[in-house]
Amino acid sequence: MSKSVECALELQEEVLRAVAEGQPLNLTGGNSKAFYGRPATGTTLAVNRHCGVINYEPKELLLTARTGTPLSEIETLLAEQRQMLAFEPPHFGNHATLGGTISCGLSGPRRPYAGSARDFVLGVRIINGRGEILRFGGEVMKNVAGYDVSRLICGSLGTLGILLDVSLKVLPLPESEITLIQERSAAEAIRMVNIWAGQPLPISATCYDGLKLHIRLSGVPEAVAAGKEMIGGSEAAIDHHFWADIREQRHPFFHTERPLWRLSLPPQSAPLPLPGKELIDWGGAQRWLLSDASPKRIRSTAEALGGYATLFRHAGDNEEVFHPLSAPIKSLHQRLKHAFDPHAILNPGRLYPDL
Repeated sequence: MSKSVECALELQEEVLRAVAEGQPLNLTGGNSKAFYGRPATGTTLAVNRHCGVINYEPKELLLTARTGTPLSEIETLLAEQRQMLAFEPPHFGNHATLGGTISCGLSGPRRPYAGSARDFVLGVRIINGRGEILRFGGEVMKNVAGYDVSRLICGSLGTLGILLDVSLKVLPLPESEITLIQERSAAEAIRMVNIWAGQPLPISATCYDGLKLHIRLSGVPEAVAAGKEMIGGSEAAIDHHFWADIREQRHPFFHTERPLWRLSLPPQSAPLPLPGKELIDWGGAQRWLLSDASPKRIRSTAEALGGYATLFRHAGDNEEVFHPLSAPIKSLHQRLKHAFDPHAILNPGRLYPDL
């Protein structure tokens, strides 16, 4: 019996034991994203021991790996073949794992132009709350039929199952990449990125940091050069540091103890009518807000604009992290939780108190 098979069976046995004892489990990987979501409860179950790349086929743009595999290891392997995880996931530390990345469903600056983490998941293998090992999806897009459970797992914070393996579509690295910088107001920045979004430009990221608009162009050299001529602005000397700092929240904007909110809004939404500081990402669709305004005010503002708000960091023990669910959506979440985890032992309360 291989070590990986043995590890999966050990995890399965621990889930079955937890079911028998009625003991909730707190699933942990590299703990780089332990801050995200509501406080975890239950007996700690480390899942990062289940690690290693299972299959990598560069010509097929396919990678399958066990979920305890360090994210840095996967990215290094891909870079050797000039490929990448196109959703540009944040690490938030040196111990980030593939499982934590998919469970949190977080994506980086390239997300609105290449797709989200969920868009690149082809298949998963999980242990559900009954202790059953199940496989959903496959290693090619045509195998993803029926209920797309593999993508449902993405962003579920371990509340539906313990991820064992994930199959992902990967993409080639761009041949050329530059960042342009323009001095604009927030309103001008939002207007321009929405205009550019409707044009055939090789934009792969945009960010307005409160003073300047940063526009990243990626692709073949000819397309990048043409895009630079159309958009204008000064070219940054070294661009990858800026985007890495935005992705990993090392940019000076994030150096604060104030509550950090993440608002998902229609891209064309005007600058937020709220006190505090705002960083505009994802072509206007993602707004980072540092504000001491009440959660009720922030969430009602997001709703009025057609979006929602998440308390991303510095949540108190009694503070709701994720936007309140409507009654129909809440009922759907509860039914899904019961179907996958009928004994409510997998990360109970991590998303919402009653899930």
